Amino acid sequence: MKIFQKKQSRTQGAAVQVRNTGRHPFGALDRYVPLQEGENQLYRTIREAIPIVDAAILKLVRLCGGVSAVADDKRAQQELDRFLKTVPAGRGQRGIQAFLDGYLDCMLTCGRAVGEIVPDRQGRDVAALLWCDPGAVAIREGDTPLEFELCRPGVGQPEPYPCQELLLFTPFQPEAGNPYGVSLLRSMPFMAEILLKIYQTIGLNWERVGNVRFAVVCKNGEGDELYAKERCEQVAREWSRAMQAGSQGSVRDFVAMGDVDIRVIGAENQVLDSEVPVRQILEQLIARTGIPPFMLGLSWSSTERMSSQQADLMTSEITAIRRSLEPVVERICETWLRLRGWGGSVTVQWTDINLQDQVEEARAELYRRQAENLKGETVEE
Repeated sequence: MKIFQKKQSRTQGAAVQVRNTGRHPFGALDRYVPLQEGENQLYRTIREAIPIVDAAILKLVRLCGGVSAVADDKRAQQELDRFLKTVPAGRGQRGIQAFLDGYLDCMLTCGRAVGEIVPDRQGRDVAALLWCDPGAVAIREGDTPLEFELCRPGVGQPEPYPCQELLLFTPFQPEAGNPYGVSLLRSMPFMAEILLKIYQTIGLNWERVGNVRFAVVCKNGEGDELYAKERCEQVAREWSRAMQAGSQGSVRDFVAMGDVDIRVIGAENQVLDSEVPVRQILEQLIARTGIPPFMLGLSWSSTERMSSQQADLMTSEITAIRRSLEPVVERICETWLRLRGWGGSVTVQWTDINLQDQVEEARAELYRRQAENLKGETVEE
């Protein structure tokens, strides 16, 4: 009787492998070509992608703050102080410090900063101080290295801006090959791309391992090969119902006949340790900023206070950045003096850089007062 029975072929299991590559959203870092001039958008992408780099630049901007100017003509000093505190800086901000914060942020990120002194309609006062995106300004060199013009970028020959004397330009750490400044983030794209790949892989691993997936294997017994497909579909259907019921908060048992093996996919695999490579990359990135790691919330050493050597190095970094900003402040103040009819020049003064612990300062002040008291008692005797 079996000779008239329809012969059924064995059902082969289908191997389906669907994998999402899962690239990180900062694609500009993948297309970066080293040893070429970086784009400003690339550096802004690094700041957006790596919060610790963004925090380091913000801390540098804040630590460099605190500027004042002393005029040679003492009669203009009071009005000069009022001008520095109340001059509009655009975007709802006032004061020269607000202007310098945005100006310095552009200088560190893009390698150069561009600003403008805006006079009033009568030309007798400074109406505002504005900073703009350096990418919106083109630089045209003159016949000598002392001559250059800021122009409107566009197709063809760049058109210079009409009032060059009212424009402010500051390069950051100019070099022979880049006389108009280089970004603080110039050496970071390669390391930043590797760091983002590690973080993206960590996210994908947690998505795969954290959201548990099961492998249900039904082993056929003797004589069950002809109905393997039907049994597989039935097991898959019932298992799917059990999983959906569990996601909705209810309990549904899964009952199967035969030899059924249920395993968790990825449970036996070990996730790579990312602590060491991430720390090595972060050390490279933070070393470029010159900021001690613990100021950015990283506990890499047993000590939690800044040593005198670190304080001296940090102070020298901030002092160097301040030296780059001094010509801009002098030019703003001298322009204001001339528009108001005052003569002479100004001297730029910065607030003291305070990086020491408050407890140590209080103890030093106590020792100083005790020494003065002992000196006074000695004189009286």
